[in-house]
Amino acid sequence: MSSHDARWKVTPDAAVAAVRDVFSGHGKLEVVPKVHVGSLRDVATLYTPGVGTLVQRIVADPAQADTLTNRANTIAVVTDGTAVLGFGRTGPLAAMPVMEGKAIMFKLLAGLDAVPICLDVRDPARLVDHIAALEPSFAGFNLEDVAAPHCFATVEELTRRLSVPVFHDDQYGTATVIVAGLMNALRVVGKKKEDVRIVVNGAGAAGTAAARLCLAWGVGDVVVCDRHGPLCEGEAQPSPHMTALASMTNRSRIKGALADALKGADAFVGLSTGPLLDARHVQSMAQSAIVFACANPEPEIMPHEAIAAGAAIAGSGRFDAPNQCNNVLAFPGIMRGAVDVSVRSITETMCLAASRVIAEHVTEVELGPENVLPNPLDPELCPAVAEAVAAQAVAEGLARKPYIRGAIAARVRALNHVSGRQQEFLRAFKEKSSETTEV
Repeated sequence: MSSHDARWKVTPDAAVAAVRDVFSGHGKLEVVPKVHVGSLRDVATLYTPGVGTLVQRIVADPAQADTLTNRANTIAVVTDGTAVLGFGRTGPLAAMPVMEGKAIMFKLLAGLDAVPICLDVRDPARLVDHIAALEPSFAGFNLEDVAAPHCFATVEELTRRLSVPVFHDDQYGTATVIVAGLMNALRVVGKKKEDVRIVVNGAGAAGTAAARLCLAWGVGDVVVCDRHGPLCEGEAQPSPHMTALASMTNRSRIKGALADALKGADAFVGLSTGPLLDARHVQSMAQSAIVFACANPEPEIMPHEAIAAGAAIAGSGRFDAPNQCNNVLAFPGIMRGAVDVSVRSITETMCLAASRVIAEHVTEVELGPENVLPNPLDPELCPAVAEAVAAQAVAEGLARKPYIRGAIAARVRALNHVSGRQQEFLRAFKEKSSETTEV
């Protein structure tokens, strides 16, 4: 696929038209019942007085909420609007399209019902309190677009307080895909992880997690840069998480600017803003360089420009170019696996298990400079990721629900089959209704 393939371009007009004048209201989501309601007897059974029986059973045994309600299959996609998709602090209202889009991906790929929640909360401590108060409604929380550094403390405190998993997708969802891409990219260029130096530009949520996961995977050295240049141990840092990051990275103690860190580097991972790189930066890197410029919506350098400058492999977070390093490859399966075995926290080793499965999903025949990551719509990818995460949770002794090998993958396939049939039904129903309206 060409980097300039017009079939994959999305215009502003198309993005707006896709969410307006839809069948019911606007936006990307709607709520539909799972059960048929055709008579007053059905109403009495599903509403009152029937619900009274369910209330009494849950009061007697709270665990029955998972079988008598949809809670066990429902998660919240939560933001405070402080770091929205490369636009920064837009506020919670403008963050809603992103949360709706994320909810769609959870449903389509993992069969999870996801509710977008945009909170107008400016105090990080109050954000934790608000999310914690929602625990009775959800089997897990996916945090999205919460800015660093308070995102780190938010996840840590929620993990301590809640009995359901909390996953900040901008941290380890992104990092999981980056590592998966690097696994295959290094195979293509014939380099070993122990021998390479990777430059991560951006010391926020995604950059911090990407650096940590690369090191956990066994990368030789990682140099993290912020707007002032490479982080270096012993130098004053503006926040505790950056001090910790400096202590575990940049073994060569490179100083100066981003350009200095890039000289001789084997790979660049951009998790900052664009455009920052030009041809000279890429040309200064090691032979067979890898460039993953993942800033959204505009990458640090466009993939075709990186290739023209001499990079062997280039990727971005965009879906209109090859090698899409986008967290949609990871977060649906990670959350599905975590929810289904009821973990309290999602660990780096679970994310690495997901990285390996994502990388392995590209076959030897398919693997190449323009194909180091799989298609996120591959129907077998999410089931495989969910299964790997659940199995790793069991191996770590963190699973609180029984695990039967292969059962979670089979369940995801079944849920997605039902979801696909529902979509076909709704599409046909809407087309039929449109014809009736026109007549």
